[in-house]
Order: sequence, then structure tokens, then C-alpha cells
Amino acid sequence: MDSQDDRSTGVTAHTATIPATATRALDFDALYRDARDDVFAYAATLLRDRGAAEDVTAQAFERAYKRRSRFDARRGTPRAWLFGIVRNAALDELRRRKRASVAELPPPIAEPAPDEAAELAAERDAVRTALGTLAARDREVIALKYHAELSNAELADVLGVSPTNAGTMLHRAMTKLREAVDA
Repeated sequence: MDSQDDRSTGVTAHTATIPATATRALDFDALYRDARDDVFAYAATLLRDRGAAEDVTAQAFERAYKRRSRFDARRGTPRAWLFGIVRNAALDELRRRKRASVAELPPPIAEPAPDEAAELAAERDAVRTALGTLAARDREVIALKYHAELSNAELADVLGVSPTNAGTMLHRAMTKLREAVDA
């Protein structure tokens, strides 16, 4: 049998192309610079332990760096992707330690005027104390929203719920926080 007769004819090769916006490259350095303080604050809020938060922050960035080639912009923003990794690392730590301790929040970036310092310190203490009374899930939702600055859609992606459910969870958690601060 002649091998020329076995070949297909009229077949052309086509490669699939992915839109440029779907898989834009992840600028890891920019993501790190933009999110490092927020990642730490989020981890500290969840873990309620400064040392553990430092460890989880380092682990999360290490995991993200190793997995940076797997980032897919079609599934969300780089920030939401990173906070999903941070969340998993923090939950791993909570499962490993099975304990809770007092959270230490990072210091403010700029020092307030002397006349405002006492008032701000009292407000921070009241919020920190109130956060300590909330359930872990409520603390997590608040931390993702305000430390990570995620939108409700990004919050939903990280938590694995619908955007509407994420908004409802956030509203309920904030209501509980306000009530605890006012108590």
C-alpha cells in the first residue's frame, strides 16, 4: 500500500486563539506592592494573632508566586485571586492551630495630629473589641471587604457564594459590628 494514499487531503491546521483580555499577564511585583499590607491586615483579622498572620502572609505570597502562571483573568481580578489564596492559607492555619488569640492590627500609615490621637485610639480599640465578639465568618467577610478592598463580586468569588449572598453576608456582619461597638 502506498503511504501517499493514506494521507488526508484538504485539511488545514488552525490554532485556537484566546482573546488578549482573557489571559493578560500577571504583574506579580505590582500585585505584591499593592496588596501586601492588606493581605497582612486580612490575615491578622482572621487569625487574631500577629505572628501567625506574618507566617500566613509569607505562605500566601509564596503560593501565589509559584502559581502565578495559573492566573486566569477571565475568572476574576488578580487581587481577588490573591485573596482566595490568602483565605485558604489562613483557614489552613486555623485548622492547624485550633485556637484563637487577640488580633493586633497594623499601625496606621501616617500619625494623626496630637489632638486626634486619643480619639482614634479609642475608636480602634472599640472596633477591635467588637470584632473579637463576632463569629469568625463575620470577621472574615468584613476583613475581605475592608482590608482587601474587594468588590461584592470579588468577595463572592473568594467565598464561593453569589454576589447577592455576599452583599447580604456583609450587611449582616456590619450590622452586628455596629451593634457590638454601640454596646
